[in-house]
Amino acid sequence: MTKDVSSSAPLHLGQHSALPASPDEAVLDYVPNPRAGSLYLVRFAAPEFTSLCPVTGQPDFAHLVIDYAPGDTIVESKSLKLFLGAFRNHNGFHEDVTVGIGQRLFEEMQPQWLRIGGYWYPRGGIPIDVFWQSGKPPEALWLPDQGVPSYRGRG
Repeated sequence: MTKDVSSSAPLHLGQHSALPASPDEAVLDYVPNPRAGSLYLVRFAAPEFTSLCPVTGQPDFAHLVIDYAPGDTIVESKSLKLFLGAFRNHNGFHEDVTVGIGQRLFEEMQPQWLRIGGYWYPRGGIPIDVFWQSGKPPEALWLPDQGVPSYRGRG
């Protein structure tokens, strides 16, 4: 479902906003793309992302990288920060959390293309990296490497 950005001001921009109690309660704001019709890439990096293990309740840590080619709207960064912060108390497996974030952004914002990389730190000695994209990227889109190396331990 796409939010009608023509008639509503962003809920969070310039306002004091509390961290949502859950990702489902988080409201993502979208604003008109200031370069509509142009093909370009937007990148958000969340190097200190956290959620909770659904089995143990212990915190899981990840470095998320979200890349997208905007369509008619862009996501407002403060609302994205609050949405991602709402995962601090959310129980979810790495795969569900990573793919769920990408799918929600894609469904609501309707960009030309979106990908997310979830680079999760080891749990039980095994790092898990999760990747999702909405489909093939537009042919002329410049796609830089996400810049997060695979986990190598101490070296």
